[in-house]
Amino acid sequence: MKAVLYGAGNIGRGFMGQLFRQSGYELVFVDVVDAVIEQFNRDRCYPINIVSDKEEKEIVIDNARAVDGKVVEKVADEIATADLMSTSVGVRVLPYIIKPVAAGLRKRWQIGNEKPLNIIIAENLLEADSFIRDLMKKELNDEEYARFLETVGLVEASIGRMVPMVPAEAKAKNPLVVFVEPYCELPVDKAAFKGEIPDIVNLKPFAPFEFFIKRKLFIHNMSHATCSYLGFLKGYTYTYEAMADAGIKLICKYALGESVAALCKQYDYPFDELTAHADELLFRFANHRLGDTVARVGKDPVRKLSNNDRLIGTVKSCLDNGILPVYVCIGIAGGLLFAQPDDEAAVKVSSFCAENGVKAALKEFSGISAETEGMDKVIELVETFYDMLKSGKSYAEIAGYAESVRFA
Repeated sequence: MKAVLYGAGNIGRGFMGQLFRQSGYELVFVDVVDAVIEQFNRDRCYPINIVSDKEEKEIVIDNARAVDGKVVEKVADEIATADLMSTSVGVRVLPYIIKPVAAGLRKRWQIGNEKPLNIIIAENLLEADSFIRDLMKKELNDEEYARFLETVGLVEASIGRMVPMVPAEAKAKNPLVVFVEPYCELPVDKAAFKGEIPDIVNLKPFAPFEFFIKRKLFIHNMSHATCSYLGFLKGYTYTYEAMADAGIKLICKYALGESVAALCKQYDYPFDELTAHADELLFRFANHRLGDTVARVGKDPVRKLSNNDRLIGTVKSCLDNGILPVYVCIGIAGGLLFAQPDDEAAVKVSSFCAENGVKAALKEFSGISAETEGMDKVIELVETFYDMLKSGKSYAEIAGYAESVRFA
């Protein structure tokens, strides 16, 4: 059995690659970094370090090789005979892989391979299946597109495993090494598979899957971003330092509570189960051995403050379910102040907001204004919290104000 993994980054190697290989698949990574491709094809394996506060364990993923994503014919050859695929390239790169994937499907059909091909989409994107489907429709002719719909499963996944930046000294020894946390479950959209669901270690098929996508974005990603933005403002380097700050932990916990309440109401999901998941996340964020930085977690606030992403998406989820997202607004204000100097997007957002104000920044980067239904109070709160954070108010004072709003 062969799995083609589009993207040999941290999620591709540190999550999808581990699960696929432990399930018996040969791994063929598609990437565009020459050094990564050469190392794969020289070693045919790579190490994963699984780290927690209790222990560190290294496992070796073997039977792995790579092809150059810039050479469409080579990619097409691999897809033509693949039994399974995944993507973990990042939202912005997805449009650029469509042409090679389409070429692979054409070759697959030309050689008479009629087996269904399921593509597990390991991207932080709501409705990623529809996004890819729309791109494929532009690339394929009508007959090919009909065949694509019939034989290719676009399977959304919820990527909950944290895979931080690799320490420089470890990367110098082996550029393929990846560090991960022990958590290693892969919830996927059960209804999206074509043919039989593959037997993959830790695969969790679930329907309706929209809940899991929102759980990842509006629970995990939202609170992680909030932790990083507030941590940055206190001068912390690592997320575990931010989690050790009682004020930041309190704000993250209450922001999680707002999102948990909204999702439980919308999907009639057990409150105690989702609350337990949220509490576990706070514990996982505090993992010292991951060495995860606030700079990495908060990176690219242009995307993370966009209309349907982790922060504004959570706001909309809360408002839709009758909940005022007071503590989530603190995270948004923190994002507008995330002036990480080596992050071009962060400088862009923080500078724009400083020059033009919160209202203009939310309209520019989040697509919301006071005219947007229900957003007038949200904008007012973000403005207030922005001013409080900028003036150096303590997180205890900010949380105290948030509580007064909640119970007003």
